[in-house]
Amino acid sequence: MAASSSIVSVAATASSVPILPSSCDFSNLREIKKQLLLIAGLTRERGLLHSSKWSAELAFSLPALPLADLQPPPPITEEDAQDMDAYTLAKAYFDVKEYDRAAHFLHGCNSKKAYFLYMYSRYLSGEKKKDDETVDSLGPLEKGQVKNEALRELRVELSKKHQARELDGFGLYLYGVVLRKLDLVKEAIDVFVEATHVLPLHWGAWLELCNLITDKEMLKFLSLPDTWMKEFFLAHIYTELQLIEEALQKYQNLIDVGFSKSSYIVSQIAVAYHNIRDIDKALSIFNELRKQDPYRIENMDTFSNLLYVRSMKSELSYLAHNLCEIDKYRVETCCVIGNYYSLRSQHEKAALYFQRALKLNPRYLGAWTLMGHEYMEMKNTSAAIQAYRHAIEVNKRDYRAWYGLGQTYEILKMPFYCLYYYRRAHQLRPNDSRMLVALGECYEKLNQLVEAKKCYWRAYAVGDVEKMALVKLAKLHEQLTESEQAAQCYIKYIQDIYSCGEIVEHLEESTAFRYLAQYYFKCKLWDEASACAQKCCAFNDVQDPD
Repeated sequence: MAASSSIVSVAATASSVPILPSSCDFSNLREIKKQLLLIAGLTRERGLLHSSKWSAELAFSLPALPLADLQPPPPITEEDAQDMDAYTLAKAYFDVKEYDRAAHFLHGCNSKKAYFLYMYSRYLSGEKKKDDETVDSLGPLEKGQVKNEALRELRVELSKKHQARELDGFGLYLYGVVLRKLDLVKEAIDVFVEATHVLPLHWGAWLELCNLITDKEMLKFLSLPDTWMKEFFLAHIYTELQLIEEALQKYQNLIDVGFSKSSYIVSQIAVAYHNIRDIDKALSIFNELRKQDPYRIENMDTFSNLLYVRSMKSELSYLAHNLCEIDKYRVETCCVIGNYYSLRSQHEKAALYFQRALKLNPRYLGAWTLMGHEYMEMKNTSAAIQAYRHAIEVNKRDYRAWYGLGQTYEILKMPFYCLYYYRRAHQLRPNDSRMLVALGECYEKLNQLVEAKKCYWRAYAVGDVEKMALVKLAKLHEQLTESEQAAQCYIKYIQDIYSCGEIVEHLEESTAFRYLAQYYFKCKLWDEASACAQKCCAFNDVQDPD
C-alpha cells in the first residue's frame, strides 16, 4: 500500500483542494457538518454528483448551523482565476452531458479543478460512447464486449501526473477508477487508499475501494486514515461482505452519536436485514423509510425483492406505479416492475424490464441476477448462465449469482460444475442453510455420502430455512442402513415442525412417521410404534391396505 510519507507529500502538492481535517472523533457534530457541506460543494463543482448527494444528505440529517458557523467558499487561486471562463463554460456543457465539448474548452487549463473536469469529461465521453455502441449493436447479454477506448490514454497521462505527485484527492480518485476499469485491481486499491488519505471526506473514493475488497483478510491489510468517514466505510463493507452483525453494530453506533435522522443509514440497516433474510424487520424499516422520504428511489428494488418473497402483489403493484410516476427511466424502477411481472408469472415481460434496466446501467448487479432468475423460469439455461456470469463480473461477492449458476448446472445434470458454484456461494454465505443443502444434494449425486451428511447436519445446525436438511439426512442414514441415526433425525424433524407450527408437505411428515412406526416396531416398542402408525392414518399416501 502507499507509504504514509508519500501520502503527506501528495497532500502538500495538492494544495488547491483545501485540506479537510477529518478526525475519528464524533463529539463535534458542528465541525462534521461544516466538512460535509464543504465537500458537497467541492464534489458538485467537479461533476461528482453521487458523492455530492451523499454528503448533502448526511449533512441534512445533522442540526442546522447558525450563520456565524457557516463557512465561506474556498479561496480562489491565481490558476483558478485564469481558468475561470473556460471552466464555467465547460461545466455548463458537462452538466448537459456534452462531454467532448467540455473537454475541448478545458484543454490546456492548469488549475486542479479544471484539469480534473477535463480528464473526467474525457472518461465519461468514452463511457457514453461505449454504452451507446452497446445498446445499438448488441443484445444485453454481450455488454462486457465493448470497451472504453479512452482508458489507456487517460491511464498514461494520469500515471505521469501521479509519479510527479501532481494529483490532488480528486485526481487520485479518477486515476483509481481508470485503473479499476482496466482490471488493474491491485494498483487501483493502492491509489484509492492514497485518495482516502489525501481527501478523506470524498465518499466516492471509499465506495470504489469498497467494491474492490473481496474478503475480511484484504480489509485487515489496508492502511486507512483514522477518520470518522472510516466508520461509514467499515459499516458499508461489512454489509457487502455479509458480516451483518458487525455492520448493524457500526450503524447503531453512528445513530447513537447523532446520525439518527440519516435516510442513508436507515436504508443500509434495511438492506442488512434483507441480507440475513429477516424479512419482517426489513419490510418494517423500508415502510418507515418510505414515510420519511416518499420520493426516494435508491434501494427500492431491494424493497421490491422483499415484497416479492412475501408474495405481496398489491403492495408491489403500488410501489411499481409510484416509482413510475417519480421516474420511469431509473434502473431501480425497471427492476421493481420486473419483480411485479415475475410475481404474476409473466416472465417474458419481467425479463424485458430487467433488460431495460441494463440498457440504463450495464453494471447494475441486481438486474443481471434477477434476469438470470427469469431465464431459469423460462427454462433458457444458456441465457441464465450468461446473465449470472455477468453478475459475477460486476461483483464477485454476489452469492445469488453463484447459487443461480449452481442451479442451472444442476438442471443440466452436471454435478461437478454444480459443486464448484455451490461451494463459492457457501463461502460467501457460510451460515445460509440453502447453500449447504444444495451442496449436500450435489455430494449425494457424486456418491460422496460422508460429505453430504456433513452438509445436511451443518445446514440444520445453522438454522434450516426450508426445513429439509433433517429429512435429507435421515434418508441418507436410511440408505447407509444406519437406522438409529435415521430415527433420531426424523424425531428431531417432527419436534421442530411441531414446535414452530410449520405447515409442511404431508409427504415429508408422513415419511417420518412411517419410518418411525417401522423402527419402533422392530425395536419392540409397541406403544410408540402404535402412536406413529396412528399418525400415519391421517395421510392417504401411507395408509397400508395390508
